[in-house]
Amino acid sequence: MTMLASGAAEAAWTGKASYYGGRGRTASGGHVGHLTAAHRTLPFGSKIRVTNLRNKRSVVVTVNDRGPFVRGRIVDVSTGAAGVLGMKASGVAPVRVELVSR
Repeated sequence: MTMLASGAAEAAWTGKASYYGGRGRTASGGHVGHLTAAHRTLPFGSKIRVTNLRNKRSVVVTVNDRGPFVRGRIVDVSTGAAGVLGMKASGVAPVRVELVSR
């Protein structure tokens, strides 16, 4: 994982993303189909921009869950976000994650 910081309000990381699928709800009660994500440390409600480095597609998601808990992954996105990012077939993609707001 690489962290780049150019100020207190801006941070970016590169690494691998996966997605959580199926039906159900996240730890905070959100639906997995919405544009949401799981992050280990960012506060719930934080907005992050996730960019798939393979195809340059990006989406802004709201952190509403904890994870991922697989070594080497920096974010889990919802099924809806995975569709926007074009990563549902592969399941895992190299990404850049940028903090938009806390």
